[in-house]
Amino acid sequence: MRTVIFIVVGLVVAAALLRWVPVPYRTWAAGVFTAGWFGVSAWNLRTGLSHGYTLAEELPIHVALFGIPVAMAWGVWWWLRR
Repeated sequence: MRTVIFIVVGLVVAAALLRWVPVPYRTWAAGVFTAGWFGVSAWNLRTGLSHGYTLAEELPIHVALFGIPVAMAWGVWWWLRR
Protein backbone atom coordinates (compact mmCIF):
# COMPACT_ATOMS: atom_id res chain seq x y z
CA MET A 1 0.00 0.00 0.00
CA ARG A 2 2.88 2.36 0.77
CA THR A 3 4.21 1.97 -2.78
CA VAL A 4 0.82 2.88 -4.26
CA ILE A 5 0.64 5.96 -2.04
CA PHE A 6 4.12 7.09 -3.12
CA ILE A 7 3.26 6.61 -6.80
CA VAL A 8 -0.04 8.50 -6.46
CA VAL A 9 1.67 11.35 -4.59
CA GLY A 10 4.31 11.52 -7.32
CA LEU A 11 1.66 11.65 -10.03
CA VAL A 12 -0.26 14.39 -8.23
CA VAL A 13 2.86 16.49 -7.60
CA ALA A 14 4.00 16.11 -11.22
CA ALA A 15 0.58 17.01 -12.60
CA ALA A 16 0.22 20.00 -10.31
CA LEU A 17 3.71 21.25 -11.09
CA LEU A 18 3.23 21.01 -14.85
CA ARG A 19 -0.26 22.48 -14.66
CA TRP A 20 0.64 25.59 -12.70
CA VAL A 21 4.07 26.40 -14.09
CA PRO A 22 4.00 28.86 -17.01
CA VAL A 23 4.60 27.38 -20.45
CA PRO A 24 8.21 28.58 -20.97
CA TYR A 25 9.31 26.95 -17.70
CA ARG A 26 7.66 23.53 -18.06
CA THR A 27 10.82 21.83 -19.31
CA TRP A 28 12.65 23.20 -16.28
CA ALA A 29 9.78 22.10 -14.01
CA ALA A 30 9.85 18.55 -15.38
CA GLY A 31 13.61 18.41 -14.84
CA VAL A 32 13.32 19.73 -11.29
CA PHE A 33 10.57 17.22 -10.57
CA THR A 34 12.74 14.39 -11.95
CA ALA A 35 15.68 15.36 -9.73
CA GLY A 36 13.48 15.88 -6.68
CA TRP A 37 11.59 12.66 -7.19
CA PHE A 38 14.89 10.81 -7.57
CA GLY A 39 15.85 12.16 -4.15
CA VAL A 40 12.54 11.00 -2.64
CA SER A 41 12.94 7.58 -4.25
CA ALA A 42 16.54 7.25 -3.05
CA TRP A 43 15.50 8.19 0.48
CA ASN A 44 12.72 5.60 0.38
CA LEU A 45 15.15 2.98 -0.97
CA ARG A 46 17.60 3.75 1.82
CA THR A 47 14.80 3.44 4.37
CA GLY A 48 13.81 0.03 3.00
CA LEU A 49 17.40 -1.18 3.02
CA SER A 50 17.90 0.01 6.59
CA HIS A 51 14.86 -2.04 7.64
CA GLY A 52 16.46 -5.26 6.46
CA TYR A 53 15.23 -5.64 2.90
CA THR A 54 17.80 -6.57 0.28
CA LEU A 55 18.57 -4.49 -2.78
CA ALA A 56 17.19 -7.30 -4.95
CA GLU A 57 13.85 -7.02 -3.13
CA GLU A 58 13.71 -3.23 -3.15
CA LEU A 59 15.01 -2.37 -6.61
CA PRO A 60 12.00 -3.52 -8.72
CA ILE A 61 9.67 -1.59 -6.44
CA HIS A 62 11.76 1.54 -6.69
CA VAL A 63 12.03 1.33 -10.45
CA ALA A 64 8.24 1.61 -10.53
CA LEU A 65 8.20 4.16 -7.71
CA PHE A 66 10.56 6.43 -9.63
CA GLY A 67 9.69 5.52 -13.20
CA ILE A 68 5.91 5.84 -13.28
CA PRO A 69 5.65 9.46 -12.00
CA VAL A 70 8.70 10.61 -13.99
CA ALA A 71 7.44 8.98 -17.20
CA MET A 72 4.06 10.61 -16.64
CA ALA A 73 5.66 14.00 -16.01
CA TRP A 74 7.68 13.88 -19.23
CA GLY A 75 4.72 12.44 -21.14
CA VAL A 76 2.51 15.31 -20.00
CA TRP A 77 5.30 17.78 -20.81
CA TRP A 78 5.52 16.32 -24.32
CA TRP A 79 1.73 16.37 -24.75
CA LEU A 80 1.40 19.98 -23.54
CA ARG A 81 4.15 21.33 -25.80
CA ARG A 82 2.35 20.25 -28.98
